[in-house]
Amino acid sequence: MNMENTKTIYGLYNDDDVLMDGIHHIQEKGVEIKEVYTPFPVHGLDHALGLKKTRLSDLAFCYGVYGLCLAIFMTWYIMTYDWPQDIGGKPSVHFGGSIQAWLRSMPAFVPVMFELTVFCTAHLMCLTYLFRNKLFPGAKPQNPDVRTTDDMFMVEIEVDDNQEEVIQILKDSGVVEISTK
Repeated sequence: MNMENTKTIYGLYNDDDVLMDGIHHIQEKGVEIKEVYTPFPVHGLDHALGLKKTRLSDLAFCYGVYGLCLAIFMTWYIMTYDWPQDIGGKPSVHFGGSIQAWLRSMPAFVPVMFELTVFCTAHLMCLTYLFRNKLFPGAKPQNPDVRTTDDMFMVEIEVDDNQEEVIQILKDSGVVEISTK
């Protein structure tokens, strides 16, 4: 696409079923949809647009493994290496800070390991979400119409020279409002 002559056309829908039918109609006519804005997840939209499966679940697993490793190291360091204690008159770990000492006491550390795994996964996924969606403080909003955060659905299409043809295709697809930028 030639960036100097490129226009962006926005088609606004008021129903998610009409949106899905409209997307199929637009794609049948050979028009490429750049982005779709919705106020809530629409079932089948990612498949209709041909989006790949996200790898966020793989990232969440890695964050969980990181949290578990942090918990294992923390419990080993605190309870067997740095400050071993006698609990109830019996040593809960054998002094010397060995891994075997930690393994003997490991069942007592399972709640700590679970909590740190969940804590790290949840917090790092929140940060990943904010970074991935460019929602960090001071970021410029990318949503072209605030009504798409309430009850409207928007299709964004970039065109070069066939602007009237695309507008007619949008009208035929059940769009409520069309705007050009």
